[in-house]
Amino acid sequence: MIDVAVGTIPLAVKLGYSAFMAVLVPVYLRHYGPTNFLYLCDVALLLTLAGVWLESPLLLSVATTGILVPQMFWLADFIVRATRRRATGMTDYMFDPRRSRLLRGLSLFHGWLPLLLVYLVARVGYDPRAFWVWTGLATLLLLVCYFYLPPPTPHRQGITPVNINYVYGLSDEVPQRWMPGWAWMVFIVIGSPLLLYAPAHGLMLWLMPLPGAH
Repeated sequence: MIDVAVGTIPLAVKLGYSAFMAVLVPVYLRHYGPTNFLYLCDVALLLTLAGVWLESPLLLSVATTGILVPQMFWLADFIVRATRRRATGMTDYMFDPRRSRLLRGLSLFHGWLPLLLVYLVARVGYDPRAFWVWTGLATLLLLVCYFYLPPPTPHRQGITPVNINYVYGLSDEVPQRWMPGWAWMVFIVIGSPLLLYAPAHGLMLWLMPLPGAH
């Protein structure tokens, strides 16, 4: 278990994070539209904002469980892409000249938000209910994105989000062809809790104190 000085979340952290969100939210709304906030990583951003002010172990634990492992994959893909090679294509948008440097700079939160969340959970404790809450929320969002939002679009002109949460594969231009679309959807709905959320949940249970156990 991590042994840290426990207390309330510092005001400087609350204000700094809120200032970042005060820039990100209107910029994202203007350039991407509201559906961008259905991405699981963006949902975690909003949960974190509420969590830091409420000092809620549950909200912060939910966000941590949901994005800790996926964002490590994002960071690895970004590093590979920065060396002018290509791994999954997940972070191709970070090198898209149609997006301003401001947009791409704001998206760097994928790299630092998991670290911030680990720090915050160390301060307030890890709520074991987080795994089930995030799994339910993420499954609902995946179904919404699959049935109601745009699929990958070849040669699209704008930057309005498509294939949100990769429900059609890892590319925004063409669906994956490894398996039927329905099978991919079943795979991510069942596989995400097992492969992404459960490892983070187990790690947090091992490392972090429970709320009120300080």
